Amino acid sequence: MSGNTLFINAKGVEQNTFDAIVIGSGISGGWAAKELCEQGLKTLVLERGRNVEHNKDYPTATMAPWEFKHRGQMSKEFLQENPLISKAAGFAEDTAHFFIKDKDHPYIQEKPFDWIRGYQVGGKSLTWGRACQRWSNFEFTAPERYGYGIGWPVDYKTIDPWYAHVEKFIGVCGTRDGIEAMPDGEFLPPFDLNCVEAHIQKTIRENYKDRHVVHARWAQLTEPKEVHLQQGRARCQARSLCMRGCPFGGYFSSVTSTLPWAKKTGHLTIRPFSVVHSIIYDEQKGKAAGVRIIDTNTKQTTDYFARIIFVNASALNTNLVLLNSTSNRFPNGLGNDSGLLGKYVAFHNYRASVSADVEGMEDKYFYGRNPTEPIIANYRNLHQQDTDYVGGFTTFMGAYRPRANGDLLDVNIGAAYKEALTEPAGWRTYMYMQGETIPKETNHVRLSPDKKDQWGMPLLIMSVGYDDNDEKMIKDFLTQSTEMMEKAGCKNIEQHDSHQPPGLDIHEMGGCRMGKDARTSLLNEWNQLHHCKNVFVTDGAAMASTGNQSPSLLYMALTARAATYGVNEMKKGNL
Repeated sequence: MSGNTLFINAKGVEQNTFDAIVIGSGISGGWAAKELCEQGLKTLVLERGRNVEHNKDYPTATMAPWEFKHRGQMSKEFLQENPLISKAAGFAEDTAHFFIKDKDHPYIQEKPFDWIRGYQVGGKSLTWGRACQRWSNFEFTAPERYGYGIGWPVDYKTIDPWYAHVEKFIGVCGTRDGIEAMPDGEFLPPFDLNCVEAHIQKTIRENYKDRHVVHARWAQLTEPKEVHLQQGRARCQARSLCMRGCPFGGYFSSVTSTLPWAKKTGHLTIRPFSVVHSIIYDEQKGKAAGVRIIDTNTKQTTDYFARIIFVNASALNTNLVLLNSTSNRFPNGLGNDSGLLGKYVAFHNYRASVSADVEGMEDKYFYGRNPTEPIIANYRNLHQQDTDYVGGFTTFMGAYRPRANGDLLDVNIGAAYKEALTEPAGWRTYMYMQGETIPKETNHVRLSPDKKDQWGMPLLIMSVGYDDNDEKMIKDFLTQSTEMMEKAGCKNIEQHDSHQPPGLDIHEMGGCRMGKDARTSLLNEWNQLHHCKNVFVTDGAAMASTGNQSPSLLYMALTARAATYGVNEMKKGNL
């Protein structure tokens, strides 16, 4: 008897049968639900965490700083108990409810890896950074051109209309800049650059032909269109409190946008508190029959059935589910004839940054709390390899005026001190990298043969690390960014290398990659498993390489494309 042999009565099968099942409710899972429901499929979304509804479940959204017990900080006891999750970008007292606690969800670090997770309806779409650059054709072709990866089965021309489809619905602000390395899209107006950002933009334009400081693309509603108003969303209020959950729906998340849209069709069912154990494989029909879940609270096992299944559990959990989906046909994991499932895991390199002082312009300030940053599109290894490493990096940058440091003031007590603190200090600026990393077979995840979590699921073993290519890229980024700051007249320039482990970037990718050849990949050009055609994987696990642009917009575009294809194949009787 295989691990997924099915025993359930006919009535139970009927009650638990849907047209489609989506595993995960985050950025890509929400999009799968929207597209499938819109096209008439009765769809079940499985989420291992609690339910979260827009506004109702944003407990800190409108709280003032003095209303928090620890004024936004976490207690010493909490930090000692949660050394991992407390390192996450945006994690604090006001957002802690959207992150898991370390002890509740263990994993094994064969090499140091910071696995940041948020288990709730909406997943990490509630806490993501919201950057939405399109990949250019350079990202799709570079791994094969330079010999550090396999060829993608899709290119920019293929994904272009799906990018537009997603951008129009979620709302992305930015400018059309005509930069080959960062294609234009369907944009709402951007936030303004402040005076220092504009100054740096001007000096870089004057000194470099291939480098451009531009408005990055962000999923923020600066001027909502009719489709956004129909979603019940409103203009971004520039509070920069996004990760608390936005009561205005000013940024895109599954909870504000795709899931409510899917619900309006009448075809959506969401089942929270559902840890997915495995995908059930029907040996006779030669395809997946459904999904086995373990109730998070009761530990009871239930099976659900559908004609197509979308796996969007977030990259590493998607690998875990597929590896745990064993049968007589697939003893090493669903669709894993190549033996590559869980391998070629990669991430983005965020280790390096540069900061500096900017003199002058102290008679100028800025309005609101801009939740976006400018960007410098990748300028490395585009038409040809021009460095001693492969891949490229995106540079995020910005400028701000911090609060005056009380230690440096002439007075340090009384009304004069408090009044002095209301005046900002001088300008500061920064640049930080988002670097491409090379997918390698040795960078992998696998299931522990003997250690399990509280639901009886095998723990995931992480064996993912940096390499010499990463170190060379870091060195180049620091050199080039310092040079650009020098040309802009910045002072007291400091270089930083955090040496943080992989994973803290929260852009883990791969393990179930797309490809042209079933011998070297798990998924085809439609994100279908080569050897189990009614299972689609459209989250970060599907990535054949990391590129240097932010990946979430691509996940959404691939998901919308795959869902449409899957529905059409169902209608043709092919699935």
